[in-house]
Amino acid sequence: MDGMTCRIKEYIQPFERRLALEELRALAGGPVTPVDGDDATASTFSVARSGDAGALRDALAYWHSVGDRLDGMTTQLRREATVEFARNGATGGGLAEIMRARLLAKLPNKRCLRYATHGLHEYRGKFFPQLVRALMNIVKLPKGGVVLDPMCGSGTTLVEARLSGRTAYGLDMNPLSVFITDVKCRALTLDPGALTRSCDALRRELTAPPPRGGDRGRLAGLAARDREYLERWFAGRTLRELDRIDAAVRRLPPPTLRRFYLVCLSNILRGVSQQKNDDLRVRREETELAAGETIARFLDQAARSTRTVAAFLAERGGARVGRHAVREADARQAADALPSLAGKVDAVITSPPYATALPYLDTDRLSLVYLGLLPREHHRTRDTTMIGNREVTTGSRAEYWGYFAANKSLLPRSVRGVIQRIDRLNAGGEAGFRRRNLPALLSKYFFDMREVMRQTFSLLRPGGTMFLVIGNNRTTAGGRPVEIRTADYLGEIAGDIGFRPAGDVAMDMLVSRDIFRKNAVPSERILRLDKPQ
Repeated sequence: MDGMTCRIKEYIQPFERRLALEELRALAGGPVTPVDGDDATASTFSVARSGDAGALRDALAYWHSVGDRLDGMTTQLRREATVEFARNGATGGGLAEIMRARLLAKLPNKRCLRYATHGLHEYRGKFFPQLVRALMNIVKLPKGGVVLDPMCGSGTTLVEARLSGRTAYGLDMNPLSVFITDVKCRALTLDPGALTRSCDALRRELTAPPPRGGDRGRLAGLAARDREYLERWFAGRTLRELDRIDAAVRRLPPPTLRRFYLVCLSNILRGVSQQKNDDLRVRREETELAAGETIARFLDQAARSTRTVAAFLAERGGARVGRHAVREADARQAADALPSLAGKVDAVITSPPYATALPYLDTDRLSLVYLGLLPREHHRTRDTTMIGNREVTTGSRAEYWGYFAANKSLLPRSVRGVIQRIDRLNAGGEAGFRRRNLPALLSKYFFDMREVMRQTFSLLRPGGTMFLVIGNNRTTAGGRPVEIRTADYLGEIAGDIGFRPAGDVAMDMLVSRDIFRKNAVPSERILRLDKPQ
């Protein structure tokens, strides 16, 4: 066989196989030929020998190995393998040597999405890190390229862009999103030994008898309204244990480590509160935790996060990472937030909010208040300004509908049509408050997304690409099912702005494992939108 052999991962989904072949063709720069089947079934493919095997191993997202050497596994596969080491408790001194000796015995045999810092915090609406890496490969993003996610969520795009050596920028209106993203990106350069020692120090302090008189913790420093709010949602003993954890974390010397373990603390807050854990609405579920349970949960979370990140850092050694910057800002004002990037962004990779699908800020309200990121009294105001928000007053609904009536010509006919159809079907007196709100909220969503795309168009360089990973919606109006083809509609809006639609990929939706899995959107697509040269 005349060619370099590339072996694809066996457990990927059909849409990932399509992306795998696209990324290999883009990077190999020549024909990609299936060896033991066709494009849909082959496990190995041949590319021209002129290709750089080392560069392919470092870049590819969905491939097992490149070339016939024993150590020919891809960097991506090695990264995913570190999760298995962490799961088995392998951390501490000599970790890198252990991994080099035993890596072949620990290769993943199923999808792994929580390697590196990706699994630090539960977050609704996460998308796949391998997807981000593959999309950067498909557009042949230059090594020194600039990647933007204007609705960065928990930072998947920024982490992957930084790991690939690119410069990453992120915006989000949710302060917790900005906090988590920044911590995930900064943790990529932590020393694994220092991280492990800090976790050990926390365990020693929090399993020792508490100090006489206790610690003055975070709760005492919050505004009275926020203290009262937290006291309604946490048992007194739980709050005292949280304050003891917070005090121990604040005694860690480097700020990056303190923030790392604050993310771990944030990740347990919902589970130790009186909030019903898997319900997106604000609903109480009275629970009584045993003494020490909150501390035990934190230590477990801290240990798992430490093992995962330390194993990853030990495996990758001192490999260079790109720069990053993330800030609290509105994607509809991205050009104003990042004026120095005008015409310089190589790729935008983002998964926008879904239209009226989730109460985005409310799902994070306990962390926002406890960490002092956003006072509770500001939540409602912030929530109503966020893209995709489903909460609205009667007055706001009238305002949105009036704007739609005056400016509907800015939206494609298909978008206007579905909004007006839902309004007609819900016009009868039997529609509830939420269903009557839907046409106005949908109109606002599409106007908001139009502005996001207009802003990112100005930031992209000529020839740059925007990828949208977006889900469709459905509703019932007037007793009839109505499909809201969000992906199609956003593609049409993008075309009106000046983008050139360059294809899309339908994603097979996988069962979510996070606490919001009951609210997963049933279908998603990857839209590619190119800015003309």
